[in-house]
Amino acid sequence: MIFGLRGFRGGLLAASILVAMPVAVTATATLVSSTAVAQTAASIVVEGNRRVDVETIRSYFRPGPSGRLDQGTIDDGLKSLIETGLFQDVKINQAGGRLVVSVVENPVIGRVAFEGNKKVKDDQLNAEVQSKPRGTLSRPMVQADAQRISEIYRRSGRYDVSVVPEFIEQPNNRVDLIFTINEGAKTGVKSIQFIGNNYYSSYRLKDVIKTRESNLLSFLASGDIYDPDRIEADRDLIRRYYLKNGFADVQVVAALTEYDPNQKGFLVTFKIEEGQQYRVSSVDFSSTIPQFDPNSLRSFSRVGVGSLYNAEALEKSVEEMQIEMSRRGYAFAVVRPRGDRNFESHTVTIGFTVEEGPRVYIERINVRGNTRTRDYVIRREFDLAEGDAYNRALVDRAERRLKNLDFFKSVKVTTEPGSSSDRVILVVDLEEKSTGDFSVSGGYSTTDGALGEVSVSERNFLGRGLFAKASVQYGQYARGYSLSFVEPYLLDYRVALGLDFYQREQLSNSYISYNTKTLGFSPRLGFQLREDLALQLRYSVYQQQISLPATLSNCNNLPGSPTATNTPGYLNSLFPGSVDPANANTWGCYADGESSLPVRRELASGKTLTSALGYTLNYNTLDNNKNPTDGLFLEFKQDYAGVGGDVTYLKTTIDAKYYTPLVADIVGLLRVQGGMLNKVGEDIRMLDHFQMGPNLVRGFAQNGIGPRDISYVALGSYGDALGGTKYWGASAELQMPFWFLPKEVGIKGAVYADAGGLWDYKGPTSWAQTGEINAAGCVPASRTSVGNCAGMTYDDGNVVRSSVGVGLIWQSPFGPLRFDYAVPITKGAYDRVQQFKFGGGTSF
Repeated sequence: MIFGLRGFRGGLLAASILVAMPVAVTATATLVSSTAVAQTAASIVVEGNRRVDVETIRSYFRPGPSGRLDQGTIDDGLKSLIETGLFQDVKINQAGGRLVVSVVENPVIGRVAFEGNKKVKDDQLNAEVQSKPRGTLSRPMVQADAQRISEIYRRSGRYDVSVVPEFIEQPNNRVDLIFTINEGAKTGVKSIQFIGNNYYSSYRLKDVIKTRESNLLSFLASGDIYDPDRIEADRDLIRRYYLKNGFADVQVVAALTEYDPNQKGFLVTFKIEEGQQYRVSSVDFSSTIPQFDPNSLRSFSRVGVGSLYNAEALEKSVEEMQIEMSRRGYAFAVVRPRGDRNFESHTVTIGFTVEEGPRVYIERINVRGNTRTRDYVIRREFDLAEGDAYNRALVDRAERRLKNLDFFKSVKVTTEPGSSSDRVILVVDLEEKSTGDFSVSGGYSTTDGALGEVSVSERNFLGRGLFAKASVQYGQYARGYSLSFVEPYLLDYRVALGLDFYQREQLSNSYISYNTKTLGFSPRLGFQLREDLALQLRYSVYQQQISLPATLSNCNNLPGSPTATNTPGYLNSLFPGSVDPANANTWGCYADGESSLPVRRELASGKTLTSALGYTLNYNTLDNNKNPTDGLFLEFKQDYAGVGGDVTYLKTTIDAKYYTPLVADIVGLLRVQGGMLNKVGEDIRMLDHFQMGPNLVRGFAQNGIGPRDISYVALGSYGDALGGTKYWGASAELQMPFWFLPKEVGIKGAVYADAGGLWDYKGPTSWAQTGEINAAGCVPASRTSVGNCAGMTYDDGNVVRSSVGVGLIWQSPFGPLRFDYAVPITKGAYDRVQQFKFGGGTSF
């Protein structure tokens, strides 16, 4: 008969384990006689054993109370011996008053190898299989290993995998175990359907879940891989999305999955019962704690009368109220929410009841699974410590913070009973993941040209929760490098210290005539005031220097003919009627287009040091920072330059974006921005002015709008954009999906209208110089021609620029890409138009 072999048994077998390293296999045992016997253990004869000691085998046949062997004892010993997994065959014979145990030992595994595996490395498979070199061969365990390997492949989306174990016999009763793997093609999710979703379209709900449908670009991502755990998580995401938007009765009844052999993929169907959408009719507060006014917690409620019922806002309200109660000394207070539905009016009454909860203390906090991350990095995310009152809201907040660190694949905080009824143990179970990134980025835009970047970053540097990054950029018009370091807990306070060191070089192009080189250092402090409100304080010090191409800083302009433009009559031959031949020398510096006076003045000044203090206040309620559809983003910034250095000014900017879902998956975006540069003491440099173009009104070139040097208009061209000290902008945009394309392609269309203005240049307009033409390209002040060093002609009309356009937005596997085509409606006389704009990049 055939017995399945499992496990080991104690006793003397432990000694043989060190030699044989047994692993379960299948053995055949033959019992020759079933008659009662009377042998003692000493009369047992063992035959056929080579590695397992005789006494070890005899120990499995233990006499009964009489000191002699009976049939029951022999049967038990036989079964136990088989279960060790050490033997292929076990026979028991009774002859001549003796019990003869004949065994055939299982072979020893010489090596374990894998063939055919390309997607999963040998190291990963070796860590998963239980059959090990120098261990005893166990056929059931080998089959279990084959199933385990198959499961690894299924988790990576390859359900067509086959694993066949093979045995190659070697001398001395040894075998080589070979797992031959046919990985098969990747088995993805071919279709995602929703049943019962009347309010939200399937297109919108596909944005909510993590699972994606397979498409031509799926090889660059893994969201289309079928994962049962991810499907279950998607059910919860759908439910929470409905609860966040007023559907208090929603149920995601089932997530049905079916493998389609024709498509070689899975069909996933979510069945939803939406129910009715509810609004909040009233918010009430009550308390069972004597002398406590529950209405004092009203300011901590994120639920407003008349608003849609929002389970997420309700949870955050409870959390903030319980934390506030702890601050007021009510360590064991519990805030219990209540919702009473009115099914006829589709409203819900929210009630918050404050009660005295059980007096439970935290005995210990046990952290498990962190092999690299230091314990204190995990513990500092808790606003609780051993001995503190147990507060579920603070525990939930800590769990959320740990997940947001992005150091771990999974985070779960549970409680276990402590040493007494009023003690609990917090158990933090973690699974770490890789936190280092090496990326090579490339991109192209109509503004910066081709650009490449190589960067190395680590989010959990040395396991201490530090962030470090080094990057090098090299492009057609921009190049440089940067080093960044962030300590998220400065001196054990929840204050982030950041240090940035950088060098950037911007080369002249069709939008600017000069090169700039900047070397800077910026320390900063970040404060998370609330989950949606952050404050950053910073100090910036940087040295800036400009340079000019030779053709824009000379006064004899034609290469190879340095005096040609000072020849009487030469300019008149180029620009008939525009220059008096007798005064041709007056125009010699500008015939081929010199840089503007403020640029050449800055060039003569050499290096400039800027030292500035600033802050940023950031309010963010967006539902998704990368692809928002709902919420408000508001950023207010101020910088004061003049804390030492060569430059003084006060710069203020504000930027607000509001997203709201409209009908049929169309998202509306309203954006308002503005800025002001104030003079403090000395004059403002041209380089410190605001420069605007498509970042304010699309359809215009980089630095394409605002005040501009027009000293050379008589020569058929005009000079650099000067910038302004004031600007405003407003945009309205509709973003809509292409319903005829698969959702997973990630392409949306946009239509928009922009308006804005930039004006009030306050930089230098003259430069009093005497003498001959100098290296900076200046004409002596005694000459009165337009554009000389004594004066500059520029346009600074406060004109409203506006445009309308269409865009294509692609959240591609190569990174976010955007194409815009805009047509200006109103513009200034000397603005530069660029109707098409493209920008994007990638990391790989």
